[in-house]
Amino acid sequence: MKPDGVTGRFQRSREALAFPMIAYAAVFVGLSLLYVIGLSLMTRGEDFSAGVPYTLDNFARIASPLYLRSLLQSLRLAFFTALFCLLLGYPFAYFMAKASARARTWIMLLLIVPFWTNALIRIYGWKILFAANGPINATLMAIGLISRPLKLLYTEFAVQVGMVYAMIPFMVLPVYSAVERMDWAMVEASRDLGASPARAFLTVTLPMTLPGVLAGLVLTFIPSIGLFFLSDILGGSNTMLWGNMVHNELLKSRDLPFAAALSVVLLALTGMVILIYRRMGGRAENMVF
Repeated sequence: MKPDGVTGRFQRSREALAFPMIAYAAVFVGLSLLYVIGLSLMTRGEDFSAGVPYTLDNFARIASPLYLRSLLQSLRLAFFTALFCLLLGYPFAYFMAKASARARTWIMLLLIVPFWTNALIRIYGWKILFAANGPINATLMAIGLISRPLKLLYTEFAVQVGMVYAMIPFMVLPVYSAVERMDWAMVEASRDLGASPARAFLTVTLPMTLPGVLAGLVLTFIPSIGLFFLSDILGGSNTMLWGNMVHNELLKSRDLPFAAALSVVLLALTGMVILIYRRMGGRAENMVF
């Protein structure tokens, strides 16, 4: 059936309004991605330039143990970052959504205001806390729990804590939005039918908030792979994430084609995660509605 005049004009107006964003994405995102992909197939010159011949050697180098180990470490830290953010952020978001309107405002401010400051300043704060002569070790030694300072700084543990701290708002906000939009009558109906609080949560609340959970997992997992500045500050040379590899090849080794190849791998991983999210997100929406 052909659209009537009003519907046709509305569709044309919507397409016209969307054109600037489409053009912006095509120029500043699409062309940039094509440039990075093309650069990854080039050969490094003697003067740190990139040119012909085109080759796949840059991607073959990624199969070396050094880069595979960095990739696995990055994926492992990103996975546990998303998991810990879910375990900590879901209860926080749930009870924030259940709080009064005034309490929700203050909780939201307490969550967001610290992130108005520069990220480097906040991460350096963790560096001070984890230092051998920092407040954590000083407190533990003062109360007699340890006799010598613990090695907290420049460890994978410090990087993991910093990543969770940096990413947890990206879990709390989508889950909070999902919980706030819930139909609480369905939860009450399950309780009236004899479901325990735990069963009502697993069978009603969790499926209804699953879209927010999936969005939070994606928003915490993907950026965690490339937080090179965080691992530099808290992990030192002991923790080399994939973002550190790209940073080092780009600014230290000046190997632009290989840095582009590393970036293409990261883009491919990001695309896979987003594809999985879209499929699982669609199923989650069907479960709810």
